Parts: sequence; C-alpha cells; structure tokens
Amino acid sequence: MLTAYLAGARARHVPVNDVRLAVEVAGDGPAVLLLHGFPHTRAIWSEAAPLLTAAGLRVVAPDLRGLGDSDRAAGGYRATELAGDLAGVLDALGIDRAHVVGIDLGTAPAFALAATRPDRVTSLTLSEAMIGTLPGAESFTANGAPWWFGLHAVPGGFAEDLLEGREDRYIRFFLDSGSRRGLPEAMTARIVEAYRGRESLRAAFEHYRAMPANADWISSWVTRNVFTLPVLTIGGGAVGEATARQVAPYARDLTEILLPDAGHIVPVDAPEEFAALVARHAKSAEARS
Repeated sequence: MLTAYLAGARARHVPVNDVRLAVEVAGDGPAVLLLHGFPHTRAIWSEAAPLLTAAGLRVVAPDLRGLGDSDRAAGGYRATELAGDLAGVLDALGIDRAHVVGIDLGTAPAFALAATRPDRVTSLTLSEAMIGTLPGAESFTANGAPWWFGLHAVPGGFAEDLLEGREDRYIRFFLDSGSRRGLPEAMTARIVEAYRGRESLRAAFEHYRAMPANADWISSWVTRNVFTLPVLTIGGGAVGEATARQVAPYARDLTEILLPDAGHIVPVDAPEEFAALVARHAKSAEARS
C-alpha cells in the first residue's frame, strides 16, 4: 500500500505502457499535473499541493518513471517517452486536459507533453531548468554545465559504481544545496530511501543519459513550432532567468517570474508564492480556453 504524502490525497499505482507509476490525487476542479525533478519524489509537493487544492484545483502528482515509488524500468526515459507515460496517467484518471507544471528534471517531460499532445495541456509552467541546449542559458552555463550532468550520463554504470552505498551523503548534498529554507528531516529521509540501491541510482541516471537525445529533439521541434498555449516560467536562485530566456522565442504567451530569495527547489522554499503563481496562471488559462 502506497503512502500518501500530500494532504487529503489518495495514492495508487497507475499502469502505463510498461511500468506502474505511483500517483497521488487530491482536490477537485481543473487538473494540475505536478512533475518533480532530481533528486526528488512527489513528496516535494507536500506544502504547495494543499494550497493548490484550496484554490479549487485538482492536484495530480506522479513519481516519474524509475523514481520514487514508480517502477525501475529498463528504458523509456526520453522526454517524449515520459510524456507518453503522463498522457497514460491522465487517461487512467479520466482527465482530458491538465495544467502541466515541471521543475528541474521534470521540465523535459512537461515540455514534451505540451509539445506533442497540445490537446491534453491547457497551460505549461517550467521552473528552474535548462531547456535542452536552446540559446539563453549562457550566463548559467558560463563555467560549463553542472558537473553532475556529466557524471550521471557516463554509460556502463560508472556513477552507480561510485555512489552505491553512499546514497545518503550524495542525495542530501543536492537537497541541502537546492533549498535555502531546508527540507524537513522526515521528507529528506524519505527521499534518500527512494534513491537507495543500485537499481534506484541507475533509473535516476537514465534520465540524464537521455538528455542529449532530449536536447536534439527540442532543438528540432523549435525549428518548426512555437507554443500557443499560456506558458509561465518561475525562476529561483539557481537557474534564475535562464529558463525564460530559452523559452521566450518559442512561446507566444509567456509570463516570466523570478523569485530570487528562493533556492533551486522553489515549491519547497516558497510554497505559497509558487502555488499562487500556478493557480493564477491556471485560472487565467481556464478563462481563455
């Protein structure tokens, strides 16, 4: 039996494609699909989610393929494949359209779902991530891409060899450096456990091994397409304005917000502001749809 980490939510496994995804659902109203990053699980929405449900929205928070309580699949980690998983979750829940919110690693499948299935996405929110290799993130990558991108992407299990048995220290490093406020210890401990073991590490790093293919696909998509749906970017204290600069040429209806006092994990550091922005963006999109 799955534990529900979001107030008032029900947790269940949803079979999609070749995996079962752990999903929590709470509230009533237009659906908001919340996509976490690395090293996170759906638990990071525990403060923002109740604020969204109080605003009259239905929260849907899955663990991405291979992460959290979802199955450790052998493959299927490209953004377009993850988007297929998410469309399957919406199907299973009887949801026609959703407001899609992605942070960190979750921005790639969020982008891909909006790009490949615009009939299923009413609005898109992207926070604290580089969007492939699109121009605009030069200030963030002035000293090169983050060092862990390369480590995680090395084939042949190299990162797994280094980190198996050292998960606690490694995962805590990212959680501590990603939040200026700090995560509650109980949440941190749950997330560390979700990444413990070689298979859990492998599945997490497969998301990074898919990044070059994702970047190529995004670069190709933007040569022929733009987003016409409302797009919101929320920058924090790490990636900042880079996400907005990357997306701006390809989004006709873009709202850019910067919360510089937050760290990288904005829904943890500034849950009230994050939830209010998402709710306002969703309601504005609903009024125009």
